[in-house]
Amino acid sequence: MYKPKIGVISLGCPKNTADTEVMLGLLNEAGFPVTFDEQEADICLVNTCSFIGEARQESVRTLVELADSGKELVIAGCLAQHYKDDLLQEMPEARALIGTGDIHRVVEVITAIAQDKQLRINAVSEKPTYITEDLLPRLPTNLGPFAYLKIAEGCNHTCSFCIIPQLRGKFRSRSIESLVAEAKVLVANGAKEIILVSQDTTYYGLDIYERQALPELLEALHDIEGIEWIRIMYAYPTEVNERLLETIARLPKVVKYIDIPLQHSHPEVLSKMARPLNPERVVEKIRKYIPDVRIRTTFIVGFPGETDEHFEHLLEFVKAQRFDRLGVFTYSREVEVPSGHMENQIKESIKKSRRAKIMQAQHEIATQLSAQLVRATMPVLVEEYDSERELYKGRSPFDAPQIDNQVYVSDPDNSVTVGDITTVRIDKADTYDLYGAAIDLGIKSVKSARSEIHEASFNGDRRYAHYKQDHRQS
Repeated sequence: MYKPKIGVISLGCPKNTADTEVMLGLLNEAGFPVTFDEQEADICLVNTCSFIGEARQESVRTLVELADSGKELVIAGCLAQHYKDDLLQEMPEARALIGTGDIHRVVEVITAIAQDKQLRINAVSEKPTYITEDLLPRLPTNLGPFAYLKIAEGCNHTCSFCIIPQLRGKFRSRSIESLVAEAKVLVANGAKEIILVSQDTTYYGLDIYERQALPELLEALHDIEGIEWIRIMYAYPTEVNERLLETIARLPKVVKYIDIPLQHSHPEVLSKMARPLNPERVVEKIRKYIPDVRIRTTFIVGFPGETDEHFEHLLEFVKAQRFDRLGVFTYSREVEVPSGHMENQIKESIKKSRRAKIMQAQHEIATQLSAQLVRATMPVLVEEYDSERELYKGRSPFDAPQIDNQVYVSDPDNSVTVGDITTVRIDKADTYDLYGAAIDLGIKSVKSARSEIHEASFNGDRRYAHYKQDHRQS
């Protein structure tokens, strides 16, 4: 049977990355040759994003460029789910669509179109419901010693600006047993850091266990030998409870980092967004239970009806809270969701101006907080060697891959190994990145020294005694 070479392009978020790696693994297991060089490919599989306008534009631009270069396309993911009734008509080069709940069918779909050159397939379920308990093969797409563990799919929240529930379906968790089995395989393949991702990670377990089971999952993953760091992405404010925070604080392998999109601060805007009110309370609670925590959050500016007063409230909130990591999005109008039909839509120029003001304020905060880390000592997961700078490059426990800060490391004692965690003394800081030297611990392993390093890193830097004081960002 003819097996075309499949070129793979993954766009969008880490959840898409995990899906892409599963599709790659399934294709590889079925004997299809795969490549990341689309020029070598017979058919290009593109896992797309359709969350906001910019993401859709990137997906469409990628597809058009591939089509213009003569490639046949298999379009997977959110764009396929979003435009399942139109894409095959509008793109003659598209041989097949694979929905967000249909990635397990990738081998079936590509086998069929390879056998019949005239065949075109729409493999998009009307409502995504699939979630696997099987240990599916995965082919890693990143070069670093980390892996995303997708613990659930879909979302049960009804934020007025978000199309994700329509594209991904209702929230559905995988079992703890399934996730532990996959994590063990990821560690065996070289992952030192396991990053938990889903649309709402803190909702985990409510559907299958009738309780929030993320603390139990963390306990189970913590027992796996070889895991060094466990990171939680995408927390929802009302689900960040004391039990979860106590678990994060207690387990050494769970990094003291919480990604919690707050979206806004003003109660009127949050109400229109259908988001939880009083974000300052959840921030205070997080800092109370995890004194050395680093918090990443995101905000949306230019939501319909956002007044100058609303925006100034948000700006002052950012300045007061001094978040460690922060991103700002301009509101993206989606006609399929309630906010797309609200009155008083904001001009793009105003949205961009507001975003710039918040990022400028956060830039100043970031510069101050990074400077406070000079002379600190911290563990760094070394991911690669930067030949241009002649320095190793990695991340602290307080930095997620591809979105947060970098630590550049010199190696005076020839003790650094890519893929390992090393201890670094910070000598210099710019706004977002840190520079330091590896410290040779001799016979003392990084693992056995973890708690000591963690304590030494931030003694003398107890910024968290007062919750509204000095937090870093990116």
